Order: sequence, then structure tokens, then C-alpha cells
Amino acid sequence: MADLKTVLTDPARRAEVIRDAERLLEDEVDRKSGLSGLAIKGAFKVVKGAKPGMVHDVIDGLLNDFAARLDPIYQAYLAQKGDIVGYFTGRKGDVADALLGITDDRARTTRHTALKKAYESLRPQGKKNVEEAVAGIARLIDKHGKAAG
Repeated sequence: MADLKTVLTDPARRAEVIRDAERLLEDEVDRKSGLSGLAIKGAFKVVKGAKPGMVHDVIDGLLNDFAARLDPIYQAYLAQKGDIVGYFTGRKGDVADALLGITDDRARTTRHTALKKAYESLRPQGKKNVEEAVAGIARLIDKHGKAAG
């Protein structure tokens, strides 16, 4: 069984994984509604406007850490087999905590003030938002896991 870092960061697939993650992020932002959705959409627009290509660069910069943090969940899924979306959504709190732990650490040390400000404004509802994206994350992992063979 390949580890998730190998699956997602293989040079033959990395660019496609990043594109898929960007699409997933944009789709998740587009789905948001209400006042909090308006805030998320506004913050995302600020981040995208601050520096062209920033979202791509951030995903690229975090991908190795994301894969390493999610690998224990992925390995447990592989050991039990079955539906990856169901497995990951059943552990959505663990998935969210793993991913947010990385971004929390990075936000504390970033030099990008616009990105840091946007992250800090959204972080209080961050876990809920990441949990809502877990099914999409699982599908992305499944797609590239199958491509890896």
C-alpha cells in the first residue's frame, strides 16, 4: 500500500492533484450561503486578488503536509476497504483537525498579511467548513489513489 504522500505528490500527478484541489476549494466556496458564506466568499476574493496564483501556490506548499497528516486515516481506510467517502466523512472531525493543525501553524508564521487576516477571520468556523468539504477531499484522494494503482 502506497502512502498518501506518494500518491498525491508523485511528480506525474502533482499538478493535476493541485488543479483538482483548487476546483474543490472553489466549489466549496461557491456553495456557501448566508452571512457566513458572504464573509467566506469575500475573504476568498481578497486572497485571490492579493496575488495572482496565490491559491495554487498555497495548495502546492501545503500538499505534502496535508498528505502526511491524512495518511493515517487513509491507511486505516485501505486496511478495512469499502467506501472512502463514507469512511472519511465518518471521521470528518479527525480529518478537519489534521488539516487545520497545519494551516494554523502556517498562519501564525506567514508574511502574507492579507492571507493571515483572511484566515484569522474565517478560522472560528473553519472546522465546520472543512468538515463540509471532507466528502470532496475523499473523492479527490480516491481518484488519485486509483490512478496511482
